[in-house]
Amino acid sequence: MKSQVTLLVLLFVGVLTSYAQEFKFEQETINYGKVEQSSDGVRVFEFTNIGDAPLLIKDIKSSCGCAVPQKPEKPIMPGEKGQISVSYDTKRLGAFSKAITIFSNAKRERMSIKIKGYVTSKSQKGKV
Repeated sequence: MKSQVTLLVLLFVGVLTSYAQEFKFEQETINYGKVEQSSDGVRVFEFTNIGDAPLLIKDIKSSCGCAVPQKPEKPIMPGEKGQISVSYDTKRLGAFSKAITIFSNAKRERMSIKIKGYVTSKSQKGKV
């Protein structure tokens, strides 16, 4: 009986490790550089499922409410590309650095990507 349970456990672990999901980002940090206040703050992280099973992005959390990530709703199949867009609120002046945490069914269940940049005041065009 013990040997049957041990065999089942080993078989289960073997199946789980043979279907490992992984994903690789083209870049894990996006530098906005200098952006003008109240300008478009949307950037896109692209990644590829380099595993051998569908990749499911379960949830994405930001380190603050000023960065809003959007996850893919459908599974990303092996070899396919996916995108995570992040919208940063560029109303506040100054430097920013925010972490985006991704929860998935990949080998590394939790992964972080980052955005950073510097928001400058709106240009005063037409004024002397």
